[in-house]
Amino acid sequence: MIMNLAVHGSDRVDGRMVRSPPAASSLHLVVSDVMSRDVLTVTPEATFKQIERLLAEHHVNAVPVVDTDGRPVGIVSETDLVLKSEAGQTPPTGFGPRARHRRSKAAASTARGLMTAPPVTVEPDARLAVAARLMRKHAVNQLLVVNRGHLIGIVSRSDLLKSFLRADEDIRNHVLQGVIVGTMWFNPAEFAVSVREGVVDISGVMERRSQVEILVDLIHGVDGVVDVRPALSFRLDDRTIAVSSGLPAY
Repeated sequence: MIMNLAVHGSDRVDGRMVRSPPAASSLHLVVSDVMSRDVLTVTPEATFKQIERLLAEHHVNAVPVVDTDGRPVGIVSETDLVLKSEAGQTPPTGFGPRARHRRSKAAASTARGLMTAPPVTVEPDARLAVAARLMRKHAVNQLLVVNRGHLIGIVSRSDLLKSFLRADEDIRNHVLQGVIVGTMWFNPAEFAVSVREGVVDISGVMERRSQVEILVDLIHGVDGVVDVRPALSFRLDDRTIAVSSGLPAY
């Protein structure tokens, strides 16, 4: 059977209050920002042929398997179907977990036996970096997005790359409003910020060296930023607690 599922606090840093952004901060894209919400699904009883047609007709390479409550129990990918096809032509031999896995795929005729289970899942408010680490750790190309155990979307490797497709002006606005104003509570008029191809150039004068380092680190963390080229000066090197007569460049 085939279904279609439509689907602030603050901290003190260096003697000043720095606002802590919420979990779904505008500084960072989260999984729900890039995931596909209209997810094709199958039940455990879906046949090999039904799944094969579904993948071909909708140009997707995997389909989640859900129970009657909409909870994901597995995922069937093109790789799973290929294993079934290969095993059908050349019966698997040998012993051990891998051989047993191949024999199981060869004997399967429905999603229940074909699927990889349990599926690797992620929460919708997880940052894209967390999703990327999960994909690398489990060697998968997509993650099922769940909310309270129910499937609400799917996110792929290509979806994660969308953060680097952000317009330069969008990145600049986030640096100014999200980082400088929203997190550091500084006056944006005191900084010159430009962005080209994801590379942020920023100049200005700050009171303390530690503030410069915090600011640069925060900008590096903005989604879509490829690099940061700071030309920032500071009046007080609070690493040594010594006041400089000049304005050393960072």
